[in-house]
Amino acid sequence: MAKVQLTTSMGNITLTLNDELAPKSTANFLNYVRSGHYDGTIFHRVIANFMVQGGGMTAGMKQKPTQAPIDNEADNGLPNSRGSVAMARTSDPHSATSQFFINVVDNAFLDPTPIPDGDPVAKFEYQGRVYEKVARAQLLNAPQLFGYTVFGKVTSGMDVVQKIRSTPTGAGGPFPSDVPRTPILIQSITLLK
Repeated sequence: MAKVQLTTSMGNITLTLNDELAPKSTANFLNYVRSGHYDGTIFHRVIANFMVQGGGMTAGMKQKPTQAPIDNEADNGLPNSRGSVAMARTSDPHSATSQFFINVVDNAFLDPTPIPDGDPVAKFEYQGRVYEKVARAQLLNAPQLFGYTVFGKVTSGMDVVQKIRSTPTGAGGPFPSDVPRTPILIQSITLLK
């Protein structure tokens, strides 16, 4: 298990990455670390009762170029719990590139939704709605059921994450809200072991 240190303008955060259960996501993240991609990026999205997200925008709110997206590995048994680190993505489950987020509370709704056996699936519940006799293929390809890939956890510096989550936010760059009023810089991310 690799360890990396995020050196930020608010302090240091150490992450332990799980290359055994999330090999593609871990390798992808470490490629960005080794290339220096994260140096000078910011935490551009901070939601106090949800998560803090960074790794893709400069302090000038410009998106950095990225490598090709990776496959979703959310069905690896690692939950989106407080202190876990996950790949950010669009509504396309296989669109994660460089951006990541740290869960600041337990966010079980970001975990993949297990699909019961059978075809068609006799009964299936998702976000309070009950579906009956749904074709299995329809559920297997439903983007909202994939979840967000957890690939590591904060092992030191959760106090820094708490400071980041408490920072005042507002509109900034292309975003109407959730951008820290004072930029929170990721000065570097370095491999510790």
